[in-house]
Amino acid sequence: MSEDFIKFLFNRNSRCFSGFPDKGAVESFIDELYTVLFLPNDIDHKCEAQLRGQFTSLKDKFTHLLQDVIEDAEAIQDIRDSYFESLPALFTLLLKDAEALLQSDPAAKSLEEVMAAYPGFYATAVYRLSHQLHELAVPVLPRLFSEYAHGKTGIDIHPGATIGHSFSIDHGTGVVIGETSLIGNHVKVYQGVTLGALSVTKTLATTKRHPTIEDNVVIYSGATILGGNTIIGKDSIIGGNVWLTNSVPRNSVVYHKSEVSVKDLLPPDENILNFVI
Repeated sequence: MSEDFIKFLFNRNSRCFSGFPDKGAVESFIDELYTVLFLPNDIDHKCEAQLRGQFTSLKDKFTHLLQDVIEDAEAIQDIRDSYFESLPALFTLLLKDAEALLQSDPAAKSLEEVMAAYPGFYATAVYRLSHQLHELAVPVLPRLFSEYAHGKTGIDIHPGATIGHSFSIDHGTGVVIGETSLIGNHVKVYQGVTLGALSVTKTLATTKRHPTIEDNVVIYSGATILGGNTIIGKDSIIGGNVWLTNSVPRNSVVYHKSEVSVKDLLPPDENILNFVI
């Protein structure tokens, strides 16, 4: 490897990544915060004082993360205080999400099981924690939060999305929820659902590019809903593998109809499904 390339790489990375948070520290903070909130058996809580000390430690770690992306010391303190003051409301909101999953999934036996084992709840929790950072206009960190959850669960929720209460993701792998998506209350989505944009040109970065999903909508696996002007009316059901770029009124049922051919029942001259790949 040439010396010139090493010098170029050093100079480039020193310039571009100065003030960039350490991903390991970000992930450690998320893990610890999630554990404190939802997995109390994983830590030693013998008394309230120890729990209080855990939050003090988390505040210190959060401050260090903010110092990597914000230079103003007063702004850092204000953001840290606002973020931790928002946790009780976020916790209440996430309990509603966990309850929605528990009520809608016959396999779920308790809230504790949902919090400890359901990737949909984990991704929703990290989304809400990252969305709060996004609302406070913190750079970089919200995306690092969401991408950590994406890597662990296969569920990609942009921190800029707006999601109401009692939201549930069942199974979840392959779910994509874009930055300007608006999702109402009591919405449930299954694996492979995409709430995306019709166009990805950079000039549309500040416009609403992703759909609006109103209250009490269920979206089944593999459905793709695209476009900032697309509105799914409340109380609607979107079936599996549906592709939508237009709005549908409330109380709609939208489904994809396909034909299935069984090879053994076809006449011999139509037996064309014996491919060799």
